[in-house]
Amino acid sequence: MDYAAKFASGLTYEDFLAKYGSDTDRRRWSDFHGQVSLSDGQKSLLGSFERDMHVLVMAGAWCGDCVNQCPIFDHFAKATDRIQLRFFDRDDNPDLADALQTCGAARVPAVVFLSEDGKFCGRAGDRTLSKYRQMVSSLTGAACSTGIADSLTEAVVQEWLNEFERIQWMLRTSGRLRQLHGD
Repeated sequence: MDYAAKFASGLTYEDFLAKYGSDTDRRRWSDFHGQVSLSDGQKSLLGSFERDMHVLVMAGAWCGDCVNQCPIFDHFAKATDRIQLRFFDRDDNPDLADALQTCGAARVPAVVFLSEDGKFCGRAGDRTLSKYRQMVSSLTGAACSTGIADSLTEAVVQEWLNEFERIQWMLRTSGRLRQLHGD
């Protein structure tokens, strides 16, 4: 899969929701978007990013997991001009859905991180560890708490931020990109 070429054809957050979201879907995304907030420290971290990141997100406007995660990515992108997001509908992009299968299925959201020049850096999704812990605890009883946040939303925000930060530092320390930027 040529992720760089695919990224170029993607939609912004707003355009994705306008094209694929029903009124109900857009309301659900908007409601969750309003529940997400970044701490001053998180905003400062995002503001410190020096390398451009292209982030390809395969999603479904109808998907509950996307409702509860994709607005977080929009908050990150609004906190720095270094993150460019492009969204793709899973059902309208079977090539991407096939390439990004998780556990043998086209699960969403699926996130691909690319360098500014389209080189693959990493992949994440469909849920964070905190979300899976919460799901498992409802199936089997108590699971270990991470103790890192007061709510599931805060934990998911932090876990996604950790992944965005990991990729940023990968880009920042890349010998190839350091040579390109002279730093």
